[in-house]
Amino acid sequence: MKRRLSNRKLINCFILVAGLLLASCETTKKVAYFQDISAAQQSELSNTAKFTEPVIQSDDILSISIFTIDPTTNMVVNQVGSQAISTSTGSTSALGATPPTSGFLVDKNGEIDLSVVGRVKVTGLTTYQARDLIKEKAAVVYTNPNVQVRFANFKVTILGEVARPASYVIPNEKVSVLDALGLAGDLTIFGKRENVTIIRDNGGKKEFARLNLNSKDIFNSPYYYLKQNDVLYIEPNKGKAASLNTARAQTFALIGTALSVLIVLITRI
Repeated sequence: MKRRLSNRKLINCFILVAGLLLASCETTKKVAYFQDISAAQQSELSNTAKFTEPVIQSDDILSISIFTIDPTTNMVVNQVGSQAISTSTGSTSALGATPPTSGFLVDKNGEIDLSVVGRVKVTGLTTYQARDLIKEKAAVVYTNPNVQVRFANFKVTILGEVARPASYVIPNEKVSVLDALGLAGDLTIFGKRENVTIIRDNGGKKEFARLNLNSKDIFNSPYYYLKQNDVLYIEPNKGKAASLNTARAQTFALIGTALSVLIVLITRI
């Protein structure tokens, strides 16, 4: 009886160790980024991915500031702007907080309503083009106005095997895949680096693309730079399943040990 119980414990231990070894082998494979870059190429690699400035769409929120010679006028215009819309986006900022989003909402007609300046159609324009248009209209009312326009809700969502999956509001229009993953705390050890999926809304249709973080070709991809509302999904690798199996094996081992102790106690009664 004792020998049989001892053999059972040895089998349980073997299953546990084997599971740990399999998980370790799987999760340490293909962990490093850009593995195909040789030492000779490190100083020659160039980024040829083309950055396209995002255009303003309906339901975007714009942060708009108009500065004039009269500081009193500045206060009136920009105070109205800060109160134009203030709604919680449920997103995480680049600093990790969850602030409300303030700014001018682009309505269904593609227009924003500015104090004194009036309604301005901005859909289809970049923030630079919108700035020039607003400056032109503001010059009718103000002397030499200085206008600043940026997105207040440039959002990307990162899901799957990252340290901090969430939606992130980024105060910058030029955001790369690597920037976004950095905000999310990088991939976990179980993230599939050779198969990162990007989901993009293109004119009401969903567009899918896959990127390989193990390859330098990512720097040439048209999806290297993200657009507002892009979604990144990092698929779990086989190591994730192995880790779950290891946890299951540990549970079985504990159950087996408990049963063995119970049997010993019963036989001694």
